Order: sequence, then C-alpha cells, then structure tokens
Amino acid sequence: MGLGILAQHSVVVLGTVSSLVMEHLGLLGLADSGHAGLFIALTGLDASTASEKVLGVVASPDERLEQLAAMSKSRQVVPATFQIAYLPGLSTEAGKGLGSRLLGGVRDCDALMMVVRADEGHDPAQERTAIEEELILADLGTVENRLAKQQRAAKGDKSLAAEIAALSRAEEVLSAGTPIYRSDLTPAECDLLTPAFLLTNKPTLLVVNIGLDQLAETDLGIPEALSVCIELESDPDVVATSGVARAELLADLGIPESVVPRLARQALELLGRSTFLTTGEEESRAWTFRTGAMAPECAGAIHSDLQRGFIRAEVIDWQELLKIGSWSAAKDVGKLRVEGKDYEVLDGEVLEIRFNI
Repeated sequence: MGLGILAQHSVVVLGTVSSLVMEHLGLLGLADSGHAGLFIALTGLDASTASEKVLGVVASPDERLEQLAAMSKSRQVVPATFQIAYLPGLSTEAGKGLGSRLLGGVRDCDALMMVVRADEGHDPAQERTAIEEELILADLGTVENRLAKQQRAAKGDKSLAAEIAALSRAEEVLSAGTPIYRSDLTPAECDLLTPAFLLTNKPTLLVVNIGLDQLAETDLGIPEALSVCIELESDPDVVATSGVARAELLADLGIPESVVPRLARQALELLGRSTFLTTGEEESRAWTFRTGAMAPECAGAIHSDLQRGFIRAEVIDWQELLKIGSWSAAKDVGKLRVEGKDYEVLDGEVLEIRFNI
C-alpha cells in the first residue's frame, strides 16, 4: 500500500479498527445497592440475576462529535466507547464476601465504580466502608504473600529493595483499614505495587444511589461522589430512549443531565483516556487514547497500520474547525497544523492521519 490518508475517509478500515480493545471499568456494590439498575441504565442489559461477571459497552455521548457530524453532513456518527463489567453484589454476611470468581473479576478491571445507597435510611459512608473492608482484606493477603516472596528473593537481588519498601508501606496502610486509593502512598510507591495487582490500587469512582425525594439534595456526606437516582435512570421508558429524547424525558422528571454523559466523562478520566475526533461525509467518530500519547500512538487507536506507517498528522481544534465551517476550508486558509511523530495529541483535536506502508 502506498501513501494513505485516514480521517475523513476512515471507513476504509472500520472492520479491523484496533480501538475494539476497550478499557475495562468494574461496577460493584452490595447486593441491594442498585448497581444492577445502573448497569441497565448504562448498557441496556439486565444482569440482575447473573452469578458471574457480565460485560457491557457504554457509548460516551459527545456534543463535539455531534456538531462536527452536522458540519460534515456525516452519514454515520460513532461515539467513543468503554467496556463496563457488572460484578454480582457483595454480601456483608461473614464468609460470603469476595469469592474467588468475583475477586478475579475485580482484579481484571482497569478501574472501579463503587455503588452505595443513600435512600431509605441507608448510610453511604457505612456502605462504602463495608465494601472497602472486603477489598482491603483481599489486598492484605496478597501484599503479605508477595512481601514474603520478594524478601526471600532480595537476598540475591538488591534491585527489589524499592518494591519491598512499597509493599511494607502498603501492608501498614491496609492493616489500618485504609484502601490504597485513599492512602498517602506516593504515585511512585503505587507504581511499585503494580505487579501485585491490588484491588485498592485502582482508580475508583464512588456513585451514591439516591431516592426520588433526594434529587434536590447536594450534601450526601461524601463530597467526591457522583449522585444518581438509579430508580429513574433505569426506568424502561428512559432506557428505551437516547440522546435528546432521553435528556428531555429526564428533565421532565427533574434530572438536569442523564447519568450516561456524566459517568462517561468521569469514567474516561478515571481510565486515563482522552478523545480525538475524525470527521467527513462518510463518518464522524470519536476515538479514545491514552492521555499524553504522541500522534503515532493515537493513529494506532484507529488501526495498527497507521501507527506502523505514520508520516504526519494534520491537526485542528474542534471549535476552530466548526468556526471555519469545513475541513477543506480550514486547509485553504492554512489553519491545519502539520505535526510529526513527537506531537502530543490533546483532547478534542480533530486529526487526519497520513501514513505509508
């Protein structure tokens, strides 16, 4: 294949796009937390009777993409997506917390979303503690085993000293009942813990399930949490709609913005992902990439061939492109920046990739 251009004509490789390998967000909560309803609201799938992990895909609504698609009169609009895993509810009964299958399901996730209840007299902080105790207990066993193993190995390998120090700190923190993600361990220490695959060393988002009578409340006792009325969001009439129709329906019910865009924004941030865009008559699409990635890596989000044969990228901010009115007009007035292999792509930029393989 000779010189190629991909962005406005990205349909040529849609059958084998590498972005089908999606980020993995784990959804967990106590058995009556409502996290099964949240899974329905996000994916349309009912996993309430599942005894094992269930995977679903969440499309991330993006007004930038919609506006670009309108500008380009695109025949197809493809939002960014991420994968979410429903994990069966935890039990607070002795000995019935994290089974081996559920433990493996949590460990496989890149980040966690924890659901707790605030309605009908439930204490969200107390429920969070109950879940965290299960995660901490599992992590403490893992840390103790790995620490003993690495200490034995260190007798012949002094390079393990830094990891051993981090494991010792983690053991202290976990023994005190604090998860790693709420501890004072430094980012460098947390990185050293990566080989242990700790459950509480994952980015975590807390979702508080509120009742209908709590929609106007702003203080739920956990300021960093995202409040969601799962009863409304998982209603079949709401789930059956999308986009503007869903937003209007929820607005009539007293909810200014659906959980889907709110959660999608935070989930992508939690997963360390940003979004670039491509647009043209055939298709407008949002692609997620590792925040801070250079242009060739972003090209690889579309297809591995584009990363392998990357030459350059033509780049423009989405707002500037909308003001100009079209890709061809932006090119005519010299507003497209030509960037090479060392360019760090920013969230919200529109790209056209030139490659040669």
